[in-house]
Amino acid sequence: MNNIAEQLNLAYQNLNKKCGLLGIKSDTVQLIAVSKTKPTSAIITAYQTGQYQFGENYPQELAEKSAQLNTYNNIVWHFIGPLQSNKTKLVAENAHWVHSIDRLKIAERLSAQRPENLAPVKVLLQINISNEPSKAGIAADEMFNLAASVAALPNLELKGLMAIPAPGDSEHAFAAMQQLSLQLQQLQPQANELSMGMSDDWPLALKYGATMIRLGTVIFGARDYKQE
Repeated sequence: MNNIAEQLNLAYQNLNKKCGLLGIKSDTVQLIAVSKTKPTSAIITAYQTGQYQFGENYPQELAEKSAQLNTYNNIVWHFIGPLQSNKTKLVAENAHWVHSIDRLKIAERLSAQRPENLAPVKVLLQINISNEPSKAGIAADEMFNLAASVAALPNLELKGLMAIPAPGDSEHAFAAMQQLSLQLQQLQPQANELSMGMSDDWPLALKYGATMIRLGTVIFGARDYKQE
């Protein structure tokens, strides 16, 4: 587990260095530690190193970890995976952020199922920026309509966009996402977050305006997909 602390510290060193080279203030970029399939002990180790932002892909796993770690009340849970309508309640009750909004129905259910005692869920629209038939997300030309509908929901707060480019398409995709983000902010000024970049391409994502990067393997090591 000590290796997690070392890897996390190294990730922040690399992030700070890259931000410096690009002239970006490092405190404007959030590093989300993607902890899917990892035990709560790994999350606790990262937390004790000073990491409070964690990403989960599966609603049931998010709910279980949130319950097990409920005394760590400054953990911020980011749901970053595809979300089906029959699982929205688990996410509405446990996530602070949802990065993967690609249907109004999902957004409406999240808003309706958000407990009254909790702050609105911060949400990002997922853009299928590489136009992959098998990939979740909306087409770029659907962004404005969905953004307007989501922003009107009472228990959600539209905060920006998310994308996962196709392999080999990162630079083109990130450049396109930066332009979409700027266009969205013209109508929704508060929607200024851009979640893109993972362990293999996050430096390039920063170049194109990413404000959230999602790092899993470089912090926690390879995932055990037998748990899925």
